[in-house]
Formats: sequence, C-alpha cells, structure tokens
Amino acid sequence: MFKILSRVVNGVQGGVTAALKGSADVGSSVVSSVKSVTVTTLKESGEFVSQGLDVPASIVKGAFDGISSIGSTFISSVKGVVNGTVQGFMEEGGKQDDAVNGAVAQAIVSAKELGEDVVETAVSAVKGAVEGVGQVGGDTVSATKEAVETAFSTATTIGGAAADDVKDALKSGVDGAEDVLNSIKKTDNS
Repeated sequence: MFKILSRVVNGVQGGVTAALKGSADVGSSVVSSVKSVTVTTLKESGEFVSQGLDVPASIVKGAFDGISSIGSTFISSVKGVVNGTVQGFMEEGGKQDDAVNGAVAQAIVSAKELGEDVVETAVSAVKGAVEGVGQVGGDTVSATKEAVETAFSTATTIGGAAADDVKDALKSGVDGAEDVLNSIKKTDNS
C-alpha cells in the first residue's frame, strides 16, 4: 500500500509541476490542474478509490510538492489544491467524507511539516473542501461539518496553541463552523 501511495504522491507532483510550469496565473490554474491530475491518476489505477482517505491525502501531498517545486507559495494554493483533489476524487467514485477528511487533514499536516501557517491553512482547506464538494453536486452542509471537525481534530494532534487558534479562525472565517465546533464541545462534555 505504501508503495502505491508513494507512486501517487510522485505522479501527482510531476503532473502538477508540468501543468503549472509557465502558467501566468498559477492561483487560478491550481484547481483545474489538481483536479485533472487526480482524475488521470485514479483512472490509471481504479483500485485507489477503494483505499479511502489515504488517496486524497497522497494527492494533496503530491500537489504541494509540485507547487513548491515551481516556486509558488503554499498558502495561496491550499484552497485550490484541496478543492481540485475533492472534485477529482469524488468524480471518480470516491466517497465525499474520504475526500474531505483526507484532503483537509493532509493540508494541515503539510503546513506543519513545511513550517507554514497552520491556522490560515485550516481555514483555506475547509473552504476548498466545501467548494469542491459543491462543484460536483455533493452535500455541502455535511462537507462543512466533516471539514471543520477534521481541521480541528488535526490541529489538536499538532498540539500547542494550534487547536485553539484553528478553532477561533474557523469560527470567524467559515460559515457554519461555530455551530459544528460548539456541537463537538457538547459531545465531549457529555
């Protein structure tokens, strides 16, 4: 399984690098490039979709590796990478919750690993996931809930002030996040 996912990361990295190299406006090209590379990768190996959230996570990691190799900024590409990954994965038959959870969690983990702003990444990743779900006709209400819960739980595993900072940023930056986060708190206290 690790070999397959490693191949996905490397394939996506190469595909995204090739698609974006020379693009005058990398920001607007990210969603379509990542979506296209995701669809191509999954078409070449249909068994990937059944592997669940490891696949969207691997796609996100590969896309960030590709974007950094052409010198584009991480933060400006988070929303587009997550959006394109979610769209491509769902269009190829992947489950919405696998797409959202895998993409959002990996975006935040990648931010931490690369020394990027975890808080800003969390908000952008949640927005990208919800937009991606909406663009393929999925359930944006449940996508918002999944994405916010995933962002918060991933930030919690990072430790330090990340969880509180992400929670505050999600409440102010994502419609509906406050209700989701308040319901988590109630469940934890019951």
